[in-house]
Amino acid sequence: MDATKPGALALVGSGEYLPVMRETDLTLLNTVGGPEAARVVVMPTAAGHEHPTSPARWARMGVEHFTGLGAPVQAAMILSRADAEDPRWLPVLEQANFYYFSGGDPQHLIEAMEGTPAWEIILRRHLTGSVLAGCSAGAMAFGGLTPHIGGLRSGRIITMTRALGLLPGLILLPHFDKMGRFVPAGAFNMMLKSAPEGFIIVGVDEDTALLRLSSATDENGLAQWQVSGRQGATLFSPTIQGGKAVYHAGQTVNLPA
Repeated sequence: MDATKPGALALVGSGEYLPVMRETDLTLLNTVGGPEAARVVVMPTAAGHEHPTSPARWARMGVEHFTGLGAPVQAAMILSRADAEDPRWLPVLEQANFYYFSGGDPQHLIEAMEGTPAWEIILRRHLTGSVLAGCSAGAMAFGGLTPHIGGLRSGRIITMTRALGLLPGLILLPHFDKMGRFVPAGAFNMMLKSAPEGFIIVGVDEDTALLRLSSATDENGLAQWQVSGRQGATLFSPTIQGGKAVYHAGQTVNLPA
């Protein structure tokens, strides 16, 4: 872990805390010195307004998963903006070096965390070497913008809302290989056409992650991201030949850091 540089960053399409992501998570743990050196905090924030049992289930799965990998882990039940402003959680976050946001509703996660003391600590710790991972809604929240899920599913005009801005030039789409089942083709094409200039849309398949293990960038400000897991990732941008590029597990992708 290099406290002078941002830590590893993971954008996970689905599969948090499942065996299929074991090797991916071990790779992330090794960036902070291995499982025993890690201090993992799992955060079911995005599920904060789902069924009352959902956050506890995600928390339990996260604790069991990382315990099985040999890493010290605890759950931070930050489920609302009030929780993210509650001083009792701040020492827990301050002592961690690996933060994992599981799935749910990206808008709820953004509204709960943006501008709060909890997010301030997580962001500062990440920018000085700690791992930050987000799965599904967690990944969506890290971009510059995120599409409104209800609009995607219904085929209505797609509205974009401001996300947490960790990756300001990206719009993240998890579960990408299954998206055709619940997003009409017309709505998806409309979203591609209406994306603001300069944004890259990144689709990450289920049981797959994009990992930025080093924040080093080339002369164009691009970092190398590694496709890890079972499937692949798809990029959409007018700057790509044909407007689209597909990458498979084991390949690297050049994206803004």
